Amino acid sequence: MANSPKKWKTTLTALDELPLTVDRDAATPLAVQVADGLREAATAGRLRGGDRLPSSRALATRLGVSRTVVTAAYDQLHAEGWLTGRHGSGTFLTASPAPAPSRIATPDESEFDTLRYDLVPGTPCVEAIDRAAWRRAWRSASDRIPLARKDRRGEPDYRATVAEQLLRHRGLAAGSDTVVLATAGTGSAVGELAAALLRPGDAVAMEDPGYQRAVGAFWAAGVRVLPVPVDADGLRVDKIPTGVRAVYCTPAHQFPLGARMPAARRIELIEFARRTETFVIEDDYDGELRYDTAPLPMLATLAPDIVVHLGTTSKILSPTLGVGWLVAAPSITKAVLAHRESTGTGPAPAGQQVLVELARHGDLMRHLRRLRREMPPRRAIVVDELRSGGLEVVGDDAGSHLVVPLPSAAAEERAIEAARRRGVLLDSLGRYCIGPQRSFGVPLGYSTLPRTDLRAAVRIACECLADRSS
Repeated sequence: MANSPKKWKTTLTALDELPLTVDRDAATPLAVQVADGLREAATAGRLRGGDRLPSSRALATRLGVSRTVVTAAYDQLHAEGWLTGRHGSGTFLTASPAPAPSRIATPDESEFDTLRYDLVPGTPCVEAIDRAAWRRAWRSASDRIPLARKDRRGEPDYRATVAEQLLRHRGLAAGSDTVVLATAGTGSAVGELAAALLRPGDAVAMEDPGYQRAVGAFWAAGVRVLPVPVDADGLRVDKIPTGVRAVYCTPAHQFPLGARMPAARRIELIEFARRTETFVIEDDYDGELRYDTAPLPMLATLAPDIVVHLGTTSKILSPTLGVGWLVAAPSITKAVLAHRESTGTGPAPAGQQVLVELARHGDLMRHLRRLRREMPPRRAIVVDELRSGGLEVVGDDAGSHLVVPLPSAAAEERAIEAARRRGVLLDSLGRYCIGPQRSFGVPLGYSTLPRTDLRAAVRIACECLADRSS
């Protein structure tokens, strides 16, 4: 029994004495375990550029798994840039593999407390929140009778608030063809969609660079993430690989490069999805923060039967609420609800109730109007300082961040380290790349700091970014 290939835990000590383990008792899909093991061996130096890997059949035999498992792992590593195939010769580790999403360094959470200025994007402008209105909403929510059982669809008045105040004025109305569900935020919603609609080994096309928490959610479900290049109009539809089951994108304000997908590209994406029987996940993470022109019609208004629309309160209010929303066709929301019932999961009601109370008193709409007035002068401060320093600015006049292009990953690292020494926390485009890094630069967020601190922080950042030699 101990020598059977069907044993629950199998360890391989071939591949030049490389230990590689798969555990059938683990919750992580086998294909993800194999990919993680090979990736870890490469980053640790136990595998080197140019090393030849065994065929998928040979490795599957050695590990006691199906060939499909190894093929899926190799496909994922190919997509990330770790592997290359040579016709008639086999599969080899590339000389300069791209870092995997789970291995990319992120700012240490302690740094947010110890550094004086935080210019990392992705945070809301909490300074714009009316604290009296905020306290009133929490008090009103606390006066409600405690729930004995939560509605896994989300609280009815919360879903009504989202439909009426956050979606209808933007042209997306829930009706007989779509359903609004509450979520615990975008990352949670992506994970639910992956678990409810996809199977381990399925492939999803993803903007590259793109939102890494979505990548992580797909990976956790055993879904392969295939990178798709981004240009000045957003995701390149003509570059979407064949065989994908879904496409994830941020068309209103591509994260992190900041492009707005024009109408022609949106139509092209919808036509692709219909032709290939693919569904589209539209992440509208900061759709309320367009202040230069009126927003284009959302993908979900163009094709509500195949587009899943995601939104969140984390960027327009605060992650304190921990809630978002999902709008999709009944067949999709039914699958998500079935997943919630089987796993006992679902968004917590407290944040939903606070948002309802903000809306009930009119404070939600007042906050959004105040936010749209607050962000343009913040952006102007950053743009003026950067351009005065001779630096280029990339990204639409919207949202709460922009990008300063740089020539290389080394230039990113130098700028970030120089800023850190002077008390400013910066981010890197490299952190958002799925495949080999092709876009280099620093995304600058301008929502976290008070305006007086923002100008001082950006001046320091400009000086650190000015050294752009490769």
